[in-house]
Amino acid sequence: MRVVVHGLTKTYFSGRKLEKRVRALGGVDLEVRDREFFGVIGPTGCGKTTLLHIIAGLEKPTAGSVEFVGDKRTEAMVSMVFQDAALMPWRTVSENVPLGPEFRNQPVPIYKRATHYFLEMVRVLDFGGAHPSELSGGMKQKVAIARALTNDPEVIVMDEPFASLDAQTRLLLREELVNIWEKNKKTVILVTHNIEEAVMLCDRVAVMSAAPAVVKSIVPIDIPRPRSFKTMHDPDFIKCLERIWELLRSEVDRAMRENHRSGPEEEPPPRRKSIFDWW
Repeated sequence: MRVVVHGLTKTYFSGRKLEKRVRALGGVDLEVRDREFFGVIGPTGCGKTTLLHIIAGLEKPTAGSVEFVGDKRTEAMVSMVFQDAALMPWRTVSENVPLGPEFRNQPVPIYKRATHYFLEMVRVLDFGGAHPSELSGGMKQKVAIARALTNDPEVIVMDEPFASLDAQTRLLLREELVNIWEKNKKTVILVTHNIEEAVMLCDRVAVMSAAPAVVKSIVPIDIPRPRSFKTMHDPDFIKCLERIWELLRSEVDRAMRENHRSGPEEEPPPRRKSIFDWW
């Protein structure tokens, strides 16, 4: 499934009287290839998460379009993996994973088999009866990934899924995520602040400008797979890191200057979420 983003803009109105106009996206154009692992990186506050929310259908753009191009379309076309896992605390792991199929009234035996399969794939099958409060941060993110896969989407969008984890857990989950992707070959769009993570995981990386975001450049990651910790010492890996940072540095500087002039960054007004945002 290809994802074609054309002329995407997003404007918020914030402040007590909604008098402040905030442009999050300034006209984003990009195309994600079928079954590609695609990265998005940019300065803090540039609109990366807003872009993902629009692709996932959680927000509407002010202008522009997102088109999904493929042989088939399903009602569960896009699944999202959030930074905080967003698991339902009153449900066990095995009850959290099949939310999508359950809410679409699919046959119980079918989604139970899918739940078992994907929990085994992410290596948390033995914790199927545990509640989220009993899991480590890394295990929660594994459950969130299993939930996204059980929904059988054609596109998975991931909003910094490892940002809250310690460095060692991040390294392990990166390798596991690549192994899972190699088996399923879904189209994946990953937002991250971590350049090393982007190069390790992705086929191409879109470098975004400071807000209002546009695509500054798309960097191909021409490093053979499979990639592992040892790949990080490869000269080609280091060249990709340097190339992305070269593009990103001036945008980070610009974002810092803008934030200094305008004071603390003001977030867009909070969006009311429903239970349907959680898988």
